[in-house]
Amino acid sequence: MKVVTIAGTRPEFIQTSRVSHAIRRRHVEVFVNTGQHYDDLMSRIFFRELDIPKPDVDLNVGSEGATHAVQTAHILMKLEPVLQRERPDWVIVYGDTNSTIAGALVAAKLNLPIAHIEAGLRSFDRKMPEEINRILTDHISDLLLAPTAAAVANLSREGITRGVSNVGDVRVDVLAAFVPKARDGQPELLARCGLARGQRFALATIHRPSNTDDPVRLGAIAAAFQQLDVPVVIPVHPRLEKMLRLAGITLGRSVRKVEPLGFLDMLALLDACEVVVTDSGGLQKEAYMLRRPCVTVRDTTEWTETVESGWNRLSTAAGLPAAVALARRSPPEHHPDLYGAPGVSERLVDALER
Repeated sequence: MKVVTIAGTRPEFIQTSRVSHAIRRRHVEVFVNTGQHYDDLMSRIFFRELDIPKPDVDLNVGSEGATHAVQTAHILMKLEPVLQRERPDWVIVYGDTNSTIAGALVAAKLNLPIAHIEAGLRSFDRKMPEEINRILTDHISDLLLAPTAAAVANLSREGITRGVSNVGDVRVDVLAAFVPKARDGQPELLARCGLARGQRFALATIHRPSNTDDPVRLGAIAAAFQQLDVPVVIPVHPRLEKMLRLAGITLGRSVRKVEPLGFLDMLALLDACEVVVTDSGGLQKEAYMLRRPCVTVRDTTEWTETVESGWNRLSTAAGLPAAVALARRSPPEHHPDLYGAPGVSERLVDALER
């Protein structure tokens, strides 16, 4: 069996680190990197750290400032001849990025079977481009590999029941493989952040346009960080750095700014922190898996089950201090198994074979 895997962003690379090896043990994989994340700290470092197979094809579409439409169009045009040449048995796409929807559209136009990993996620917020990408990809995919029972239920409500399989979440395998390795570098990393071993701190990531592109909202987040009674460590995403500078906002003395981190360093900080403050999708889920309470600075989340379990809270910028205090004070005693047992990558390949 020949599989073409399409990926181009940090969260997709993290998942391919396990899935690609599982595919290659049993079948042939052609790995296409779209280049949607194109700088070293957003892409190439992940290949080095996570032992991801070298891409067979690089589309190199990344371009700073490109709109969603322009970036998606570039992927469409460059990917079509690749899939025409390879004619795989399956085209695999991940998640909800421009690479995801472009890969699925090209495959659908060429009548190639599509497998969507992380199918069925819904934030129910169509202002988010990721939500549009998820919905459209699910409705043109042939195999829908859902990470949770909630995702399966979302698909069923939209009339999608054929080809659906709840295999669990690939990051279960990722964390099992890499948390021990990440802990090896923890002492040096904490010292670099100005933290003593065992010191309590909040780990924060802020990068979504809804937070970074509104100076009032961004200023409120910065002010909220100053009200927390623990240090805040924040890897500064390029978008955040740019918007802080344009708005003239400083994060304050209690915030430890670090450059964007590779996956192992980020995992080491997550493992060591007391609480997470984020607008990222993947970090909400990883925080849950490592039993770290999370506050999500968004109106909605695609990981609704983490909120329902009590381990994650949605918050406005102004409400951050109170939400973080509550999260630190009373993490739930119950921690349901939401994302499945290890072996997700092998179950994905089993589903492709069936």
